[in-house]
Amino acid sequence: MFIQMIQGPCTRQDEAHQVLDEWRRELAPGATGWLGGTYGFTDDDQLVAVVRFESREAAMANSDRPEQGEWAAKMDAVMDGPMEFHDCDDVTLMMDGGSDDAGFVQIIRGRVDDPSRLKAMVADTTMLHEARPEILGGTLAIEADGSFIDTIAFTNEADARKGEQIEPPADVRREPDYAMKGATYYDLHHPWFESA
Repeated sequence: MFIQMIQGPCTRQDEAHQVLDEWRRELAPGATGWLGGTYGFTDDDQLVAVVRFESREAAMANSDRPEQGEWAAKMDAVMDGPMEFHDCDDVTLMMDGGSDDAGFVQIIRGRVDDPSRLKAMVADTTMLHEARPEILGGTLAIEADGSFIDTIAFTNEADARKGEQIEPPADVRREPDYAMKGATYYDLHHPWFESA
């Protein structure tokens, strides 16, 4: 799997939502290897999109389509500033991956010097699922420099906040503390999802 995270300032949220819906209706049917996406806006007016493709080649082939360029110009027009793109070939699923049933999504961006350590933590979810049943799943996407994008789907925000208050044992807490040091959190209170 290949994940691309797109992020940028956007106060014209209804218009941006419409342009993204237009992509799903008109361009998604011709996008080879497109799997789906998670979308939303943060409280400080950042549009965040985490888009999944079968491979980098499929994503790049989609980007090269003329109609994709025309659509991108429409998207640029409703943004308040430039968009950042983060391309990740290294993707690990947490549980069954994300869930289109999530009522709340948290995206965490950070950087680690040992990505394999973070991947091992995400892959071992037995204890996590027992302690935090409100977590439906997620994806961990890692860039070549160790930057990561962790997308976590929750049943709802109230349960997610309650779950955050649960204090894990010290040996369990050590791994998340290592990975999340200096990380940035993006809360999508009203996420929406699209799947192929």
